[in-house]
Amino acid sequence: MAPSFVRARLREMAGYTPGEQPLAEERVVKLNTNENPFPPSDRVMQAIANIDRESLRRYPNPTADAFRAAAAKMLGLTPEMFLAGNGSDDILTIATRTFIPPGGTLAAPDPTYSLYPVLANLQDAEFVSVPWGEDWSLPTEALLATKADAIYLANPNAPSGTFVSPTRVAELAREFDGALLIDEAYVDFAEDDCLSLLRDHPNVMISRTLSKAYCLAGLRFGYAVAQPQVIHELMKAKDSYNCDAISIAAATAAISDQPYYKEKWEYVKQERQRLSVELMQMGWTVLPSQANFILASVPDGRGREAYLGLKRQGILVRYFDLPGLTDKLRITVGQNHQNNALLAGIKALTETPVAA
Repeated sequence: MAPSFVRARLREMAGYTPGEQPLAEERVVKLNTNENPFPPSDRVMQAIANIDRESLRRYPNPTADAFRAAAAKMLGLTPEMFLAGNGSDDILTIATRTFIPPGGTLAAPDPTYSLYPVLANLQDAEFVSVPWGEDWSLPTEALLATKADAIYLANPNAPSGTFVSPTRVAELAREFDGALLIDEAYVDFAEDDCLSLLRDHPNVMISRTLSKAYCLAGLRFGYAVAQPQVIHELMKAKDSYNCDAISIAAATAAISDQPYYKEKWEYVKQERQRLSVELMQMGWTVLPSQANFILASVPDGRGREAYLGLKRQGILVRYFDLPGLTDKLRITVGQNHQNNALLAGIKALTETPVAA
């Protein structure tokens, strides 16, 4: 039982449930938490190796200016349009503190990233979920009807991998008076992005991470892009030194090493297509994805049983015991040999039905 001195809202809420992380010595095919299947680039590892003692003795640059400059150069923007964070979860937390007052409302299409309602609860705010439209289309009118202080839109969406065109997102931005945060955690695996919306829509903010595309999930580094006056306000809500010296150096090296990472993104997209086709040939239904994962429906509808059956074979995928998702598995796209192991594991399930 939670102690009485803990806030009532916190006692009553459920926290975010991350994907399972096996021990280092466990031999598994890990396709459950959307990590990039490749290591960071040599430039990143060299940047970490070059960290000197003095950099660790002192506090880091509080606004990660080296990274902001490198990211601005890469995207053709100005450093004042960037905010660095301890992973994009930190960026989302800062945004929630900034945009949503206690008693306010955060809205998002559903299903989506399950951290959003947790952040609303921590802010003593309400979270309103709006079902996606037909074929995962953006439910613009229903989102506007919530009268929310902010709308969070994962694009590509998790766990579906589906993508809303910038044109449709712009329509929502024009009609909405509050803050529209576009969570682009997976955008480097997509065919488009919403950066162009920043020019004409001061209420738009974009959140990104280096966890997926840049092979740095263990480092924890993310960033926001918005008009300078929005970044100025977000800076007030962040922790004093929310990014450490090592993460700033590594992230700066990563964002500056585009050739290495673009090659890996193309590999993942090709494997995503192959994996989708082969699963559909086995009778699975696969949503068109623009992320580094796919959401696939199990032919017999028994998602939990398929998840457990794969786990017994040492293959980890993600299962969500949530309405509309119980017949599905979210599968991270791995390297060729990992995806082959998954396909072989699924074939083994059909040959030896798993117990309920």
